[in-house]
Amino acid sequence: MRPLRIALLGGRGVPASYGGYETLTDELGRRLVERGFEVTVYCRSHYTDRRLTQHRGMHLVVLPTVKSKYLDTPLHTLLSVLHAASRPFDAALVVNSANAMFVPLLQANGIPTALNVDGIEKRRAKWDWPGRLVFALSERLATVVPDVLVTDARVIAEHYRRKYGVDSEMIPYGVDPTTQPPGATLEELGLEPGRYFLYVSRFEPENNPHRVAEAYRQVGGELPLVMVGTAPYADRFIRSFTAGADSRIVFPGAIYGRGYRELLCHALAYIQATEVGGTHPALVEAMGLGASVVANDTPENREVVGSCGRYFDVREPASLAAVLDETLRHPERARHDGQRAAERARERYSWERVTDSYDRLFRLLAERRQYSGLKPRNHDIGL
Repeated sequence: MRPLRIALLGGRGVPASYGGYETLTDELGRRLVERGFEVTVYCRSHYTDRRLTQHRGMHLVVLPTVKSKYLDTPLHTLLSVLHAASRPFDAALVVNSANAMFVPLLQANGIPTALNVDGIEKRRAKWDWPGRLVFALSERLATVVPDVLVTDARVIAEHYRRKYGVDSEMIPYGVDPTTQPPGATLEELGLEPGRYFLYVSRFEPENNPHRVAEAYRQVGGELPLVMVGTAPYADRFIRSFTAGADSRIVFPGAIYGRGYRELLCHALAYIQATEVGGTHPALVEAMGLGASVVANDTPENREVVGSCGRYFDVREPASLAAVLDETLRHPERARHDGQRAAERARERYSWERVTDSYDRLFRLLAERRQYSGLKPRNHDIGL
């Protein structure tokens, strides 16, 4: 039998060097290829080298877009969908609820499509009212147009069930628990294993890098805080908290791959300050690599971390400072929390288990398309 042909659309592409959608595409796509799928990933020309046609066994289609906060995603997804619609794909996965409007173009050409909506995008502080309106409409569309709605956290699944009466397939992100020894990244940044705090996220308002930087002024001691990240179209916001920041804070920019894992493996504690979203990939990765987690107290973060970390209120800088000061006084507790977090991640968040779920989803979508012509809904999948 020929391999099932799968299209992955809506993100920036691969190799992953930006955020959760890109990490999902990279890790899932590779594992699907290893299982015999033929995987095509649609990539943006300002993100993936146009000359790159293969990555980890995946076929890459690199298409242009406008590098703009508002037009980048929808324009590229439209071009990707138009390209994919003329190809004989057996199923497709589209990421980002803003792309819900393009799903019918794939379905009209006989390609059953799942939509991964991530978090509740309309709540993100980076969007002004037109952006929030678009995401509100997209959220409603996401409950109607895809063959299968995919969420990555129980909290998000419950939001769709409670507000719209729609079930979804809850498939979280995964983690590769392979640790990284101290090496070049720590050396370049002048860091010692176990003697720095770490924050990793896109520098956007709902991820609260500005509040973390503010809170660190109240933390005692000399340990540095490493704030890894950047964000497109956010230069003014980034300058607002990096200029004149506490001298102990290090801003190395974005770090990926081995260097990123090296930082996660050897931090005294990892700070998760997000307010919006489902299962945050960086949080799952930090847990999987044994980092002690200090997290903003939201239902989404509690769902992931459970009792394996400590919590603070990101809108009260003193609460984060108090948790970090306590960590400095009791580093042995941080190490113990990190061990428990790693065990929890191994049990709940595995890329192989994630791939198992998408494997079943794609096969069932393709089977329904081939043999019955019926449009499968979430309750038909039963993952």
